[in-house]
Amino acid sequence: MSNQPIITEPAPLGEILQEVARKLKRKEAIRFANRRISYGELDKSANRVANGLKKLGIKPGDRVALMLPNIPEFIYCFYGIQKLGATAVPFNAMYKGREIAYILNDCGARAIILLANFVSLLDEIRDEVPALEQVILAGQRTLVFVSPEATVNVQFVVEKSRFTDGDEAFRRVGEMLEKTLHDLGAHEAWYKHRGSIRARGRKLATILVSEIENLYVINTVCFLGPLKTEDFFKVIWVTPEVKDKVVEPLTSVEELTGKRPSLESFRDAFAARLEESFGETVEPGDLKRDELFGYEKTRALAYRK
Repeated sequence: MSNQPIITEPAPLGEILQEVARKLKRKEAIRFANRRISYGELDKSANRVANGLKKLGIKPGDRVALMLPNIPEFIYCFYGIQKLGATAVPFNAMYKGREIAYILNDCGARAIILLANFVSLLDEIRDEVPALEQVILAGQRTLVFVSPEATVNVQFVVEKSRFTDGDEAFRRVGEMLEKTLHDLGAHEAWYKHRGSIRARGRKLATILVSEIENLYVINTVCFLGPLKTEDFFKVIWVTPEVKDKVVEPLTSVEELTGKRPSLESFRDAFAARLEESFGETVEPGDLKRDELFGYEKTRALAYRK
């Protein structure tokens, strides 16, 4: 028998937290000001961070910088990064300008998580850190959900002369959106009434038409992927009796067809229907991505008294 010592690799920190949370779910893990946070809550928050970063395109091995003071969000983010298999790069939250740029460039960070009141410091050196793709804000808040590319918003401005009145604007845009969704495989989509596209008794898309002098400003929002409204109700508490009146039951193209269309495919399909309806050549442009975040608390540390 060999006398060589057996060397085992230590478990990843994310797995260690998960195991501790399983055994000590209700035990206190963090005490911050008047807050007591259990291991179960810590693990759940870390999972949310990991899932959010993953949906933002962060992959195992990527560097994620942390510019956070000693607050619970630092711990959530640190362990969330570990769970994803990425590398956390915490640095002094008192650093300024060139110091921040040096750290970010030296580690090759693709993302940074920081307090909202530090954003101005980052803006000063943003052009000096070309590898940085994502800027994620935190505060005295807990990340509830992140749904990038679950929704798509199209906005366009037209002269009022395009339509006889606002009702026609709603109807014409509704028909364009309905045909677009059919093109993407959601054949059950139908324009119900002023501003609503539905399928299987649930809202699939919505339309808003605003008037400014001689113009109509038209916004459409379509649900490409599922949105977890149960997480929303952790933010805005309502009784079960009125829940569906606060946020209508929703569905999405993915739930109807089994596949989520890309933003590019939606853009191209909608542009074709817009071109067909208006008889004008439409040239699809670049996409702009806005992330959706929900929080349990909204007061930032910058405004604490």
